[in-house]
Amino acid sequence: MSRLSLTRDKIYKTVARQLHGKVPCWVCGEHVLPAAATLEHIRPLSEGGNSHAENLAISHEICNSQRHAKSVIAESAESPGQVARRL
Repeated sequence: MSRLSLTRDKIYKTVARQLHGKVPCWVCGEHVLPAAATLEHIRPLSEGGNSHAENLAISHEICNSQRHAKSVIAESAESPGQVARRL
């Protein structure tokens, strides 16, 4: 298992504990099941982001891939703890 996979599991469990089992997708805001969770770089590595905890969030795999195709930084990157929902 890669280091980011271990980090994903740790972040998922931490968020689930804090939000009583409900882990919102960072992109769409809907609940993410553990099996569907991916680790999202809020600011992409290609744009100077890093893999530190402050730049990581949980998202659905499909939301993560769609976001990368559009290269959009959601408002929640500037408002930690807030989930930005796509319209």
